[in-house]
Amino acid sequence: MKTVLSALGVAAVLAFAPTAAFAQGDAKKGERAFKRCAACHKVGPKARNGVGPMLNDLIGRKAGTVEKYKYSKLNLAAGEAGLEWTEENLMVYLVDPSKFLKEYLKANGAADKAKGRSKMVFKLRKEDDRQNVIAYLKTFTATN
Repeated sequence: MKTVLSALGVAAVLAFAPTAAFAQGDAKKGERAFKRCAACHKVGPKARNGVGPMLNDLIGRKAGTVEKYKYSKLNLAAGEAGLEWTEENLMVYLVDPSKFLKEYLKANGAADKAKGRSKMVFKLRKEDDRQNVIAYLKTFTATN
């Protein structure tokens, strides 16, 4: 049953995903677009949590796992249900964070936890902005 629900979860995520290739953005343009995100999120060698968690090593990280950051119950539940920050997931999440997390939980057998809101209320609606921001975030890894 859980395998079927996980498959449905992936299908639900992809159903909301844009048809263009994911995150084929321009990191330089993403740096400019990220300025809107920087009020809450930090990246780089001295990045710390702020209003939002720091975003170094974001791609491939399980949701809700940055140390010393107090996540919303919705985000924590999505992480417990297996949400990993892939480029594909971020492309959909950035359009409407709360909606994405709720849909993810419903599709992964945790509909009872699909309540409340994400702390992230900002929405990055333009596909090219999302692709560029993701390309920029990919430059912040443990080795950079």
